[in-house]
Amino acid sequence: MNRVQSVDRAFLILQRIATSELGLTEIAEDVDLPKSTVARLLHTLASIGAVDRVSSDGTYRIGDAVRNLVGATPTVADFARHARPYMRMLAQEVGEDAGVSVPIATGVHYAAQESAENPVVVEDWTGTVASFHVVPAGLVILAFSPGAWVDRVLDGPLEAATPRTVTDPAAIRRRLAQIRADGYCWVYGEFLEELNSVAAPVFGVTGLIGAIGVHGPSYRFPKEGEEGRIAGRVVDVAAKLSEAHSRAR
Repeated sequence: MNRVQSVDRAFLILQRIATSELGLTEIAEDVDLPKSTVARLLHTLASIGAVDRVSSDGTYRIGDAVRNLVGATPTVADFARHARPYMRMLAQEVGEDAGVSVPIATGVHYAAQESAENPVVVEDWTGTVASFHVVPAGLVILAFSPGAWVDRVLDGPLEAATPRTVTDPAAIRRRLAQIRADGYCWVYGEFLEELNSVAAPVFGVTGLIGAIGVHGPSYRFPKEGEEGRIAGRVVDVAAKLSEAHSRAR
């Protein structure tokens, strides 16, 4: 294993345990590496304080060395941990998978997901990064972000993920204005043709953190006439999560 490959693999491990505590077997399965390789990397990461082993159950979590890098800034792990019960609430009430996302330099990072009990499941998007303009979480984040930063994002290039993706900057700006008025955003088949989703913004004491939303297959989500009710519920839960996360900080 060369040094560059080791760094890449170590980063994958850190990404997987950033939002939840996992055991060696779970981590190895998630990152698709042999347990022996993951064990060696975890030992090295633990030796420098990048990960901690939870002695009670043998799982691993992000260590103080990584947490200290971000100081008092809310981490993705903090956000995902606080969001878990709210995602679960949405998934149970709406009947589709719920998730939270945060902005990063290259797009929207899908930080965590809670699955609903459905015979046909949707892919777990945890760890995925999508362009801001193709998913409702990204559009919501743009709608409530500083104008100069939005200008840089919309300067492009804005590529189409499906034939339905809106890529015209002027049209996107009109859409952002409507999102600010509504407090939420629906996207129908713009990221994947067979996927529909809705999201609302989540705020903390320092401002916008990210978004929470629900997504499901287009053939069953949303049910006809349910768009307003579902969006309203997402907005309500986003407000509760915002309040809870602000208190926790």
